[in-house]
Amino acid sequence: LLSIGGRDGAVGGARQRLENLGLSSRVIADIERTRKVPLSVTWHAPRDGIVLERNVVDGMKAAPGEVLFRIADISTIWVLADVPEFDLGVVRLGAVATIRVRSLPGRSFEGQVSLIYPQVGEATRATRVRIEIANPGGVLLPNMYADVEIGTGGATPVVAVPNDSVIDTGTRQVVILDRGEGRFEPRVVKVGPRGEGFTEIREGIAAGDRVVVAANFLIDAESNLKAALRSLTAPEVQP
Repeated sequence: LLSIGGRDGAVGGARQRLENLGLSSRVIADIERTRKVPLSVTWHAPRDGIVLERNVVDGMKAAPGEVLFRIADISTIWVLADVPEFDLGVVRLGAVATIRVRSLPGRSFEGQVSLIYPQVGEATRATRVRIEIANPGGVLLPNMYADVEIGTGGATPVVAVPNDSVIDTGTRQVVILDRGEGRFEPRVVKVGPRGEGFTEIREGIAAGDRVVVAANFLIDAESNLKAALRSLTAPEVQP
């Protein structure tokens, strides 16, 4: 009885080791049936995909834990985009993103933001965002460079001005209102996200206000801003 039990235990242990190695149940059943160990076996990939990397050739010896092949299903792919820290507050999970790759001019692909990584790069001051997109025909390949636009707008209209209208000194943002007849008024504003050449203005001006489009010609420092604003608001000297 001890001999039979020991044999059954050895067979069970051998079967478990083969299963742990990923050998198919059909091959294991053939070994049990024929009582012979084949010189070679077919190892099936755990999933469908394309071979991205091959590290072996016929007859090569493989060490335990060594990567022989890398296989990936690229019918759906991830696009990793770096979003600047100052734009991160308007990016939301599920936001629609448009992707364009330089090797496919004229074509665009749409996906959704599936993950916002919880870390800002110390050197880049940007956060990585993962976008999942369908890859029909497998035209998008791993490690391609892409330009990404992430939709952040809502259905409610907002006040926006051209980017060049906003004077940013690092401590505040100002736009110059055109009051007509050569009169101008500086106005401190609170800005929102930027895109398509425009900046959202959340506070400070209203729809219909006329702003100076090329206001940045005045400014390259806070001291210059103060001098420029004084010249705009100084009363005219009567002859």
